[in-house]
Amino acid sequence: MDIHFHNTASGKKERFTPIDPNNVRMYACGPTVYDYVHIGNGRSFTTFDQVYRLLRRVYGADHVTYVRNITDIDDKIIARSVERAIPTEQLTNETASYFKQDMTGLGLLEPSHQPRATEFLPQMIKMIERLIEKNNAYEQENHVLFDVRSYSDYGKFSRRSLDELIAGARVDIASYKRDPMDFVLWKPSEGDEPGWDSPWGFGRPGWHTECSCMSETLLGDTFDLHAGGSDLIFPHHQNEIAQSTCAHDGATMANTWIHGGMLQVEGDKMSKSLGNFRTVNDLLCEWPSEAIRLHLISSHYRQQMNFSYDGIREAKHILDRWYRLTENESDVGEDEIPNPVLSAAVDDLNIPQALTEMHKLAGGEDVRGLKASAQFLGLMQQTAEEWAAWRPADLDIDETKIEALIAARKQARANKDFTRADEIRDELQAMNIELKDSAEGTTWTIAS
Repeated sequence: MDIHFHNTASGKKERFTPIDPNNVRMYACGPTVYDYVHIGNGRSFTTFDQVYRLLRRVYGADHVTYVRNITDIDDKIIARSVERAIPTEQLTNETASYFKQDMTGLGLLEPSHQPRATEFLPQMIKMIERLIEKNNAYEQENHVLFDVRSYSDYGKFSRRSLDELIAGARVDIASYKRDPMDFVLWKPSEGDEPGWDSPWGFGRPGWHTECSCMSETLLGDTFDLHAGGSDLIFPHHQNEIAQSTCAHDGATMANTWIHGGMLQVEGDKMSKSLGNFRTVNDLLCEWPSEAIRLHLISSHYRQQMNFSYDGIREAKHILDRWYRLTENESDVGEDEIPNPVLSAAVDDLNIPQALTEMHKLAGGEDVRGLKASAQFLGLMQQTAEEWAAWRPADLDIDETKIEALIAARKQARANKDFTRADEIRDELQAMNIELKDSAEGTTWTIAS
């Protein structure tokens, strides 16, 4: 089955044709580890995971190599370590651990490689040396900068001319730059700032240098797919392309570029000043992880998404129903995913259409197809009992009291004292407890 993606490089939807179908290679820009990731990041990483799952489904799990990096040296990291008065290594190790927990919480598969930028300093220095040798970079005042005028296609990827970029961008007009758009490949470290020895003095790499070197080392000069948020098109990905293309004698860095849309929260741009800043970590304490994931993939990945508590609540109700419908189904296989679901997924990752097809399955008789499709999307990874047993992390409930009230209600109904039975149900509802009566008895869940 052919996959089609909207390729940012060409601006149109194209058939995805890997260089080597036996080793499909994908790179995604990972987090800068100085704090918990917010839900906008969570959406991006979930999108990348969905692409990874699709590639594994079409080409085989053993034939896909997925690299998602960790940026563990950056000015934001240095500033936060100073603010917290801890070493940068302690900060990045701690925050990288939080990130891994959050991504596991959202149901993301482990990438093939999770390189850290600080592990690739020798490769970065070598790439910078190559760029200097090729007259694409220059040293000035202990900085090394990429000369954007030396790359004639600079701006093509972001669809703006160099003059337009200069006019519209906020650039650092520094004395060591020949051109305002020249970007840093290496810069000096001062005082207690972390750094490494180099031919240009003690310092550290620029942000863009890191991704080019990690992808080059782990995936080769040219690989199949590069993913990121749309906010990375310029300058990050434009600069990655410039330095990689020049370092590799004109070779294309990645054949396909995928970019996800931005996220709003409750209809507004997410910001701490508006009080709508949401971290993945906080949300995982408040809601079932699969409900968050379903909400995140319910909008097409290239479109702006409005993240809301109503959206998570609706997603939870959908999963409540799907778990009930499939609770008696044994393990299902990937070959049971119905063709309409797969057809939607391979059409530029049209997960909203796939979900529409799954709602049809839920309304019909193919509940095994529903379960197989949900698992393909990273959902329904637990038993119905485990799903029903979820509780918010900060919920203070007395399960002994709940069970006692359910037993009292059962006795009241046996005594045909339906007024008392209804009073008990109302009391439980006031405690945010929902009851489900069946032939097997009464079960309860937290109301959402």
